[in-house]
Amino acid sequence: MPDLALDLPDLAATARIAQALAGRLRRGDVIALYGDLGAGKTAFARFLIQALGVEDEVPSPTFTLVQTYPVDGRDFEAVWHFDLYRIDDPADVPELGMDEALETGVTLIEWPERMGADLPDDRLSIRLSLTQDRRRMTLSGGPSWAGRLPQPKDLTS
Repeated sequence: MPDLALDLPDLAATARIAQALAGRLRRGDVIALYGDLGAGKTAFARFLIQALGVEDEVPSPTFTLVQTYPVDGRDFEAVWHFDLYRIDDPADVPELGMDEALETGVTLIEWPERMGADLPDDRLSIRLSLTQDRRRMTLSGGPSWAGRLPQPKDLTS
C-alpha cells in the first residue's frame, strides 16, 4: 500500500487526521508513532483519544509508560497509549500490559522502535517530522489497513 504524506500547517490539521482515523479503528489495531522529541506524537495521540469520545485529560505517558482510556460504542474496550521512550530492553514491554492491549484494544505506541522485533508487522506507522517551516505526517499501513487510510479529501475542514 502506498504511503500517504500530508503537510500539517497547524494543530487543527493534526486534529482532522486524528478524527478521520478514529472512525476507522477496530479491535487489535496498532498505531506506531515515530518522530523526534517535539514532532507531535503526543499531540496526535491526544487528538485521536479525544476523537474516540474520551473526555478525561490525556497526559503524556512519558513517566507512567502507559495510560488506558475506556471507550464506549466500539468493538474495542479501550485505547492503550504507550510511551516507550524510557524503555531500554524490549523484554520489559510485556510487563506494561502490551499483550492485553493488543488483544482487546487499540494500541498507540510512541517510540515503537524500543519494542524491537516484538513490534507487530501489521500496524499503521505514522512518521511525524518537523522542519524549520512545517510539520509533515506520513502514514504507512500494513495489510489490515488497506482501504482504511483517510484520503486528503477526507481531511478538509
